[in-house]
Amino acid sequence: MQLHKLTLLATGFVVAASMVEAFFLARKARREGKTYPWHEMGLSLVDMIGRKLMVLLPLSLATPIFAFAWQHRLFTVEINSALAVLLLFIGQEFCYYWYHRASHRIRFFWATHAVHHSPNELTLGTAYRLGWTGKITGNAIFFAPLVFLGVRPEVVLATLSLNLLYQFWLHTTWIPKLGWFEYVFNTPSAHRVHHASNLDYLDANYGGVLIIFDRLFGTYVEEREEEPCRFGLVHPTTTHNPLVNQFEHWISLGKDMMAAGNPLKAIGYLLMPPGWAPDGKGTTTEELRQQQRLQQRQQQPVEGEMAVAQ
Repeated sequence: MQLHKLTLLATGFVVAASMVEAFFLARKARREGKTYPWHEMGLSLVDMIGRKLMVLLPLSLATPIFAFAWQHRLFTVEINSALAVLLLFIGQEFCYYWYHRASHRIRFFWATHAVHHSPNELTLGTAYRLGWTGKITGNAIFFAPLVFLGVRPEVVLATLSLNLLYQFWLHTTWIPKLGWFEYVFNTPSAHRVHHASNLDYLDANYGGVLIIFDRLFGTYVEEREEEPCRFGLVHPTTTHNPLVNQFEHWISLGKDMMAAGNPLKAIGYLLMPPGWAPDGKGTTTEELRQQQRLQQRQQQPVEGEMAVAQ
C-alpha cells in the first residue's frame, strides 16, 4: 500500500510539473508568434492512462521471467547495508544500459520504444510517453540477471521505478550543461542528444542515472552548440491519433516481415536494427552515416575544382 501511494504521488507530481512547463512554453510560443503543440501533451497523457489500464490485464512477461529467475537464484541477497544498495544501483544501471541500447538496436524492442521518441518537441511530458506494449515484449529479461543473483523481483522493479523517476527531469531543453556532473551522471544535455534525430547524434547516451557505461562502451556523444538537436524520429511522425502513435511501428514491422519472402529475412527484420533491409540498402544508422561519408567525399573534388577556378 505504501508503494502504491508513493507511485500515485510520483505520477501526480510528474504530470503537474509537465503541465506547468507546458503553460510556460505555450506562453513563450505566443510571444514569439508561434503555436505550442498541445497535441503532443495529449498523446503523452493518453499513453500514461493506457499503461495504467494495462496494469489490470494479466499480459506481463515480467512475472514468469522473474519467477523462473527467482526459483533458480544463485543466492538470496539482503539489501541491508549501504554497500548492498550501491551494488544494486550499479547492477541495475548496467542492466538498464543494455536494455535501452537493445531498444534502439533491435527492431522488435524499438517498435515499443519508438513511441517515446515520437514527440517532435522535447518536454517533460515526453518522459511518460513510454508505449503500451512494453509489458508484452519481455523487457524484463534484461533485469532478470539481478533476480537470478538473488535480489527479490519487487526490489528490482522498485529500483527500476526510481531510475525512471530520476530521468523525468532530463526531458527538457531549458536546463544547460552542468559542468563536472556531465562526466558521471545522465543530464538534460546528454539526454537531448539521445532524443535527437541528427545523424551525428543517433544511437547515443543510453544511460539512466549514470553516463559512465556510455563512456565505457563508446556510445557517449556530447551535445555541441554548432549542432542543435532536432527532436523526433528520423522519419518524423505528425499524427494526432493515439492509436497510430502506439502501433504504427508494429504495423510497419509486420508488413516488412510478411513481405520478406522467407523466414530468415523475416527474422532479420525482427532482430536487426531499425531501417535494416536484407539487400544491404537500408537506412540503419551505420548505412546513413556511410552514405553521408560518400557524399562528403564526392563533394570534396568539386569544391577543390571551384577553388582552383577562382
